[in-house]
Amino acid sequence: MAHHERSIPDAERPPLSFTYAGATLVADEEGRPPRVFLLVHGIGMGRTVFGDLAEHLRGHGRVVRVDLPGYGEAPEPARTLTMERTADLVAAFVRERGLHRAPGGLVLVGHSMGTQVVAEVAARHPGLADRVVLVAPTVNARERGAGRQLRRLVQDLAVESPKVIAIGAREYLRAGPNLHRKLRAMLAHRPEEAYPRIAVPALVLRGAEDPVSPLDWCRDVVRALPDGRLTEVPDHGHETMIRDAAPTASRIIDFVGSR
Repeated sequence: MAHHERSIPDAERPPLSFTYAGATLVADEEGRPPRVFLLVHGIGMGRTVFGDLAEHLRGHGRVVRVDLPGYGEAPEPARTLTMERTADLVAAFVRERGLHRAPGGLVLVGHSMGTQVVAEVAARHPGLADRVVLVAPTVNARERGAGRQLRRLVQDLAVESPKVIAIGAREYLRAGPNLHRKLRAMLAHRPEEAYPRIAVPALVLRGAEDPVSPLDWCRDVVRALPDGRLTEVPDHGHETMIRDAAPTASRIIDFVGSR
């Protein structure tokens, strides 16, 4: 059975569905070990926004992209999950698939709200991740209110490419009518309480023009991490890994290679 699964080309495999504690995520996988990159999207998005990033990373390891509950193809949960419960779901998926046993290690890559999820995975489930990448981390502790966050997002979209706007609009529509509850769960979370408990090297990566994850906030994140470092992508905003993922991928590959 396992031999038959390995013989199926990645492009022909149906997405995986995984349920834990009443919530379901959907995932796809491509590329080859020894390293595994697990990609976790932001609010209103889904795994398809990582298409370009996955293309650049898959030559350097196996790439696993997930739709969190209520996003993309994953069904809406009966109750909106907290960031902590979402992290527990992702951790259970990692263990079920044995991703943490990859010879080259597991690299957790989160974007925007996804950084809150992967930070909690690393903090709550030590020993799973080998490295953590926080792309455009949220939520800026100085601007935690929904109104301020939405204004910052509008500022970012005003200068983004048509590609980013089209993909974002499609994914936000798919996120459904409970998006306001998901936003409340995101804003209620305090990622700064998880950062000091991340025991593995962590890269904080931001677009230099990102108003949602400003430089002073990202510096705060790095200071809170036991082993953190900061890098920027010039001429990019909050959706840096959607608009043109090559610079982001290059920085991630350099980071995981510096062992």
